Amino acid sequence: MKWMLVVLIGGMTPVNTNLVFDKFSECMAAEEQMRQHYADAFDAWDRSAAANVDRRRDYRRARDMQAKRLLGNVGTCIPHADGSQPQIVTPQQPAAPQTSQPTPQPSPRT
Repeated sequence: MKWMLVVLIGGMTPVNTNLVFDKFSECMAAEEQMRQHYADAFDAWDRSAAANVDRRRDYRRARDMQAKRLLGNVGTCIPHADGSQPQIVTPQQPAAPQTSQPTPQPSPRT
């Protein structure tokens, strides 16, 4: 089975990366590397902002927003078919019970 790395932006919106791996462990290693890149980008922004922001309150507000933007993104590995489309696993809905009696029709108005 192959595995595809999908990024969840803000923890909710899935984005296909088109990165397919033969082993689950390789996919998880790529996800860890992605998280490290986001953390490095946040650290670089944080150093720059701390040196350039005039007021402490503005820095804290901007830091919280940047942390949510960068660190709220997570990756996950999903099973991938041999073709170009990922396998989507959906829960099965129970089928409506079949009745042998026809549905009654309303009587016509006069």
